[in-house]
Amino acid sequence: MYRILTLFTLLMLIAAATAAHEAAAKNPPVLKQGSKGAEVGNLQFRLHTLGYLKVNPTAHYGALTRKAVQQFQKANRLPSTGVTDLKTWKKLKRKSLSKKEVILLARVIHAEARGETYKGQVAVGAVVLNRLQSPSFPKTLQGVIMQRNAFTAVQDGQIKLKPSATAYQAAKAAVKGDDPTGNALYYCNPAISKSKWFKNRLATKKIAIKKIGNHVFTV
Repeated sequence: MYRILTLFTLLMLIAAATAAHEAAAKNPPVLKQGSKGAEVGNLQFRLHTLGYLKVNPTAHYGALTRKAVQQFQKANRLPSTGVTDLKTWKKLKRKSLSKKEVILLARVIHAEARGETYKGQVAVGAVVLNRLQSPSFPKTLQGVIMQRNAFTAVQDGQIKLKPSATAYQAAKAAVKGDDPTGNALYYCNPAISKSKWFKNRLATKKIAIKKIGNHVFTV
């Protein structure tokens, strides 16, 4: 009986911790000048990636961070308070990625397009982010990238390769909104692709096609 109660208590604690973590993810803390910690670093990384913050993250919410937040708020038609409230967080998370997510995006870019030009690598990153914004795909970056049969690099394990500096640069450019594909959701290298689905799609649908390097992009 004691063991059952102990196990039940442990499960309740795990459930409570999970619920707290999910609540924190959905409702990040309000941050303002003087705030410190990991969430400030996350905020600064996102602002830095988008070009609003010109200095590297310090995990300290100073005057420069406040000004960057105000600029982001103004650009997105939010009250320019300089305080990162829930509305600001929601908008920022829709338009940016965390450091961990940027690394994941750089990995898939490097694995899928390391033989392409810089523009070609940005294009692959843009497709991933376009899928993230589309209701037809998973709602998280990891979900999009790890979706079954979505990317060859995941299937053959190349996503585990260390991304190059160019891949990181391409990832950040895609996050900032650089999209040479014109909102494409799919791509392939027709010279080596074995995807009958993609070839049939190109052959049977009247859809826009754009070629960048060795890849063909389409909606």
